[in-house]
Amino acid sequence: PGLSYSWSFNNHPLHLQQDSRRFVSQETGNLYIAKVEPWDVGNYTCLVSNPRAEQSVQGPPTPLSLRSDGVMGEYEPKIEVHFPGTTYAAKGSSVRLECFALGK
Repeated sequence: PGLSYSWSFNNHPLHLQQDSRRFVSQETGNLYIAKVEPWDVGNYTCLVSNPRAEQSVQGPPTPLSLRSDGVMGEYEPKIEVHFPGTTYAAKGSSVRLECFALGK
């Protein structure tokens, strides 16, 4: 609890909340990109922050490149969910549940 995840692209911060194609899971820290475009090619770096401890850790750059043969890997259709057994919320508050559909 208390951790937050963000990503930088080629050493520039990403503002993924505003982007309909890219999303950062605050549950896992994973970066999801729907329909990769040529301008997405580059180095992505994850930054994990703990505001309570006033500490941040940056991971190594992860390169993203396009396949030159245009072939996409085959993925079976599935829904990725990581919901807790029970989610409680106070009336009038907001709750965020993450669900991802994967497949080709």
